[in-house]
Amino acid sequence: VQLVESGGGLVQPGGSLRLSCAASARTFSSSAVGWFRQAPGKGRDFVGRISPNGSILTYAEVLKGRCTISRDKAKNLAYLEIKSLKPEDKAVYYCNFVDFRGRPTYNDWGQGTQVTVSS
Repeated sequence: VQLVESGGGLVQPGGSLRLSCAASARTFSSSAVGWFRQAPGKGRDFVGRISPNGSILTYAEVLKGRCTISRDKAKNLAYLEIKSLKPEDKAVYYCNFVDFRGRPTYNDWGQGTQVTVSS
C-alpha cells in the first residue's frame, strides 16, 4: 500500500487549499481515511476522518469549521479542503487509513504535503 499526499504549497493568510490523498490499495473503498498534520517541532495531530462510504465525517478541533473532508471512491482519492488558512496552519499534512476512532492503522506513512501560510 502506498499513500501519496499532494496539493500543498505556499498560500496567503485567508486563502484556501485542497489537499489530495491517493492510495494504491484495493481496500481503499472499504477503509476509513484520516487526515493528520505535523507542525514544525510538534507531534502529528489528528485533523479529521471520513468513513468508507463518506457518510460520516469527524473533525478535530484543530481545523473544525474551516475544513472539509471528502472522497472519490472511484478514483481512490480522498481530499482535505482547508479555508481561511492561518500562519499557524503551517504543517506537513498526511493521510492514512484509520479506525473508527481516527487512529492510524497503516504503519508506513507517505511523505506528506507541506502547507505554508505566509504573506
